[in-house]
Amino acid sequence: MADYTILLKHREEVAEETMAFRFDIAGTGYTFKAGQNAAFTLLDPPETDTAGNTRTLSFASSPNDVSSLMIAMRMRRSAFKNSLRALPLGSKFRVSSAIGSFRLDTDGSKPAVFLVGGIGITPVLSILAHAAEQVLPHQIYVFYSNRDVRKVAFLHELQRHEKINPGFTLIPTVTTPNGSVWPFEHGRIDAQMLARYIPEVHKPIYYVCGPPEMVTAMQKLLYRLGVNEDNIRSEEFGGY
Repeated sequence: MADYTILLKHREEVAEETMAFRFDIAGTGYTFKAGQNAAFTLLDPPETDTAGNTRTLSFASSPNDVSSLMIAMRMRRSAFKNSLRALPLGSKFRVSSAIGSFRLDTDGSKPAVFLVGGIGITPVLSILAHAAEQVLPHQIYVFYSNRDVRKVAFLHELQRHEKINPGFTLIPTVTTPNGSVWPFEHGRIDAQMLARYIPEVHKPIYYVCGPPEMVTAMQKLLYRLGVNEDNIRSEEFGGY
């Protein structure tokens, strides 16, 4: 599997304890498909630990952007994340060829329903961008759950996609009220919430993405609702 050298060009905070990082890939010939991921390696980190300098991260940007790519992550304390936060712009990274099968099904006749927790939203952003750019026929629903309002990353970007793509419906929810004004759903994604937006809950193709415990809970929910196992795709985002 080929490796490519890319440069860190931008970083920004996109929610509480959550940062996005953009890399320059112009002229490298690097390509990926919406929903995929790759192994990112720090080449000269100011800090390291026993976990090493490589992590597998999902792309959050459109595969049609040939000049840059974006990733995002919760910024818990670790040597890898501390280094990402501290490295100067222009620092070199190594990235592997893209891998992964968490991709939108080619069958546009079935609704695509994404059940997303936290930073699991990253590959979904890439899929949404690609769907809009390619004018795909899919009816897409994204149920996006976070603990509280401060943790909701990329809300404005998701709302922008909802405006430009008539086939996309966004359903954000928070599980812990903290006094903030929140005009969307409250509580965990459950059968009642799904039924408010999906008329026949057993028919769509479901894409579950988030922390391992959330993915397991959503899979159990879908099985109870009679969803065929072949119509459930999952991607776990563990902490590191």
